[in-house]
This record gives sequence, C-alpha cells and structure tokens, in this order.
Amino acid sequence: MTVADDLEDAIRTSAEGPKSASGDSGSMQQHPLPDQIAADKYLASKGAMARKGLGLTRVKIVPPGTV
Repeated sequence: MTVADDLEDAIRTSAEGPKSASGDSGSMQQHPLPDQIAADKYLASKGAMARKGLGLTRVKIVPPGTV
C-alpha cells in the first residue's frame, strides 16, 4: 500500500466521520475536506513526477508505403 492509498483511505474515513467530536478526554476536529483533497492531489502529482518518462513517450511514425 502506498502513501497515496493511505491518504485516500484517510480522506474517505474522514468524510464518513463527524466534523468534530468531544468527550471526557477532550475534543478533536478534522482538517477541512478541501485541504485533504488538495493534499491528495499534491501527493498524486508528486508520485507522477517520480515516474520515469514523466508520462511522455517518444515514437517514430512511419507512414504506410514509405520504407
């Protein structure tokens, strides 16, 4: 499992849970969803940049009939 998968699971769990909660031990509030989405996009783009080739491929095109 990669960091992006972990973050995706954290975002999904956060979206399903309450925005804030309080109890005897204190209270907590999650990061806003837009911030979590921005973090996910950042990590996804960082992972894409780390791949070899950066998504570009060099291809030689030869038209049919020309050898």
